[in-house]
Amino acid sequence: MWMSLKPFRLVLAIVTAFVASAAVRSVAEGPAKLENPRTPSGDYRWNVRAFGAKGDAAADDTGAFQAALDEAGKTGGGIVEVPAGKYRIGGTLRIPAHVTLQGVFRTPPTSFRRDAAVAGTVLLAYAGRGEPDGPPFIQLAGDNSSVAGLVMYYPEWRREDVPPIPYPPCILAQNVENVAIQDCLLVNPYEGIRLILAPRHLVRNVGGYPIWRGLYVDECYDIGRVENVHYWPFSVNYRPDDPYCLWINTQGTAFEFARTDWQYVFNTFCFGYGVGYKFSADKHGGANGNFLGIGADCCTRAVLVDSIQPWGVLITNGEFVGRWQSQDSVTIEMGPQARGKVSLANCSFWGPIERCIWMRAPEGWLSVDNCHFSDFDVGGQGSPALQLDAGRTILQGSSFARPGLHVRIGPEVVSAIVMGNQAEGGLRVENAAGRRTQLGLNEQDPIEWTPEALAAYRIQIGVAYDGRYLERCYGPEKADQPFRWTGERSLLRLPALPGKRYRLIVTANVPPQAQSESAGLYWGDRRLGALAPVMTAELPAEDSTERRVEIRCRGWIPRERYPNSQDSRTLGVQLQGIVMLAEDVWPQVDSGKNPRLFDANSGKWPAQEAPAQ
Repeated sequence: MWMSLKPFRLVLAIVTAFVASAAVRSVAEGPAKLENPRTPSGDYRWNVRAFGAKGDAAADDTGAFQAALDEAGKTGGGIVEVPAGKYRIGGTLRIPAHVTLQGVFRTPPTSFRRDAAVAGTVLLAYAGRGEPDGPPFIQLAGDNSSVAGLVMYYPEWRREDVPPIPYPPCILAQNVENVAIQDCLLVNPYEGIRLILAPRHLVRNVGGYPIWRGLYVDECYDIGRVENVHYWPFSVNYRPDDPYCLWINTQGTAFEFARTDWQYVFNTFCFGYGVGYKFSADKHGGANGNFLGIGADCCTRAVLVDSIQPWGVLITNGEFVGRWQSQDSVTIEMGPQARGKVSLANCSFWGPIERCIWMRAPEGWLSVDNCHFSDFDVGGQGSPALQLDAGRTILQGSSFARPGLHVRIGPEVVSAIVMGNQAEGGLRVENAAGRRTQLGLNEQDPIEWTPEALAAYRIQIGVAYDGRYLERCYGPEKADQPFRWTGERSLLRLPALPGKRYRLIVTANVPPQAQSESAGLYWGDRRLGALAPVMTAELPAEDSTERRVEIRCRGWIPRERYPNSQDSRTLGVQLQGIVMLAEDVWPQVDSGKNPRLFDANSGKWPAQEAPAQ
């Protein structure tokens, strides 16, 4: 039987070898339909120069680009290569399915000037000026279409145009899947990237300074990814008071997410926007997803949450800074309509911030874990680092680098759990929610107030731990003589023995412009005395353990009085020191003796003397 099978096996081997040889030839030669005089190698690559593109910044290369893109699309896809040059595009471009428009960059450049020598692939966009609803400059018009390695520049942009002239989106993808934008720089587009019904999109290594909006995602029902996007004024010399920069810094949005199901955003950054990251309300619903290593510098609202999905948004390793020279920046605001949960972990807050977090959502949830709050209350108005007006919040394991009011809990809060936090001078919490707030294991004020200490003490202003006694004052100033600027109405919160009268001595440098007929020290509505370098007043006895005294003056703005100043704060007087003496100590002082003064900054008993009266 073995002998009878031998001829059959021989024939089978010959047939198999023939089929394999034919397959190898077919792969090597490629399908006949790929043979094209402009792509002689049949390797799925086209070059826009072969279709007549000049790249001289003068000739309109729109037709040549679209012809190359269309040819690639007819063939089933491939790469349309764009060599280095400045290509004037007077119209718009559509990229078919499976086609990539590829420039020479493999990472986006960090700067671009109109007069710079061409060092890569630059597309000059002219279409759509004044028509925000017109067709986009580039449309990713088919599944798996993409752009890569390009600079897209708007030559007719002018810094003097405020408000800026609108344009359609620079790049749009709608009703397509698996599109990609990589290694590109967007120079001053009005709107950068818009992705609608574009699931599994990939935006990676993109830079630029879009004006009105940098990136918008809506109706992404399968995970989208945004990675290493850096929106920064590369081509603009940023100045906080420049009208153009100020417009973006108050009206622009860097990243906006409407309905998107598990959006992944990784290592992104923006600078100088009204809103850094916006989670917007949309008829299709809100966003949810994972936001890791995100940053927003110099933003009026670093994160604004108007709407999210119930299962929430995770923000980890975020860094958030308020708008430069502002006094009203809130780095994270959760609006009244937000109903899901925002989870913050290992985030940091610094710079000119009024409030770091403002929780306003009655049906919202917020957790703040292991975050660091370096700055807040930049305007000196007594604003807390966290203001909780509604909803549910857990604050734990976080740190506050400066004294002041750390947490204010409003009466409408459903639940607040504040535990295991540390703060310079002890964690200060104002609680108007009663038993709905739970406090525990937070760092306490290190000052031990004995009756002897409460009878005679001093506070050095501008020195560590002075902030627990002040509200609506600015931060310590760097000077030979430490001080803080007051505002128009600054509050002193002074520890005291119940039922005792006190003699208050305040030292300050009083600029002439801060004086007015009504300026002075106030206890309630009662004026205790006029402004002076040394102000002495008698405080009536009260049952409370704190005396509240207000310093009122005429506010003034340095930049309005001094041409070289950039300080736009409303200032009052330079507050330098405070002494409080209970009535039991007055006879000693009146007889010419100087009592020992407890140091209310350090909690120690140095050998200090009371100032002359």
